Amino acid sequence: MALLLAGIDEAGYGPTLGPLCVGLSVFRLRDWKRGDPAPDLWQLLSRAVCKKASDARGRIPIADSKSLKLSNDSKTRHPLLHLERGVLAFLRGLDCSPGTDSDLFRFLSAELSADPWYAGDPVPIPLGQSAGQIAIASSRLAAAMEEAGVELVGLSCRMIHEREFNRIVERTGTKAEATGIAFGEHLRRLAAMDLAGASVRLVCDQLGGRTSYEGLIGRELPGSTVTCLTESGDRSRYAVVNPDRDQPDDDDSDFIVQFMPEAEAAHLPVALASMVAKLTRELAMSRFNRYWCARCPELKPTAGYSTDARRWLGAMRDVLADSERAALVRMA
Repeated sequence: MALLLAGIDEAGYGPTLGPLCVGLSVFRLRDWKRGDPAPDLWQLLSRAVCKKASDARGRIPIADSKSLKLSNDSKTRHPLLHLERGVLAFLRGLDCSPGTDSDLFRFLSAELSADPWYAGDPVPIPLGQSAGQIAIASSRLAAAMEEAGVELVGLSCRMIHEREFNRIVERTGTKAEATGIAFGEHLRRLAAMDLAGASVRLVCDQLGGRTSYEGLIGRELPGSTVTCLTESGDRSRYAVVNPDRDQPDDDDSDFIVQFMPEAEAAHLPVALASMVAKLTRELAMSRFNRYWCARCPELKPTAGYSTDARRWLGAMRDVLADSERAALVRMA
């Protein structure tokens, strides 16, 4: 039978400026026996992918986005080189070859804010390599996936902009709910796929440090039965069934959702989701900086994280209108 392996991870949970982005990747494995452990996709696809950029040897590094994002001060390579290569190579397997950031946002269902600092002309991509180099990497990846019986069936990103983020914090009193809302949308997207009898294994990084997710899953999948299999600081695991299905037993379940710290280091789908989220946020921040640097040419761009955001806001003290400051500064 088939197995769907999915991963969810975020980028931009902590910054003061810019969007929170939460990525989802979904793979289908053609040959899998119920009860078997979920396979290691890094191992299955080792001809084409690896965990470290230093170990690439022509392969595509798929890892935590923080380890793959290069320094903005790099003189020889674009900071988004590895993120672009991984995300765009996998996207070609979905018959998607975005030529601009707008194309990428649209395909990933990552909706840009209507605020003017995210508007403007589309930016051609890739930025750090040629489309031909992406095509070569994608061809090698496609061959490895075909040989291993692995198919990418979904890649998306939920972008939560500053205004929405602040509304969520005002309503709920916690920024963790912003990630929870994005998780719920991805969970419903996964549950709505044509599973055709496939079992599902969804792995997510911990959301805001919590260890209990039974209520969140039940809220986001109304009508389903959610059973806690284990909850601890190391792993929280749940079985999810539809009302018309029998109650499953642990590893024989049709739909298992698991949360664990540093999941991107243990599960390739989570690592790819992390890369999707980070690339989406970085491209959005590029638009942000393009707009504000045009209004204030001496301004140094910002990544949006707290210390540098304070520097940026200080430099913009006499430029920003009160309404603009309220719209672009996140509450938590």
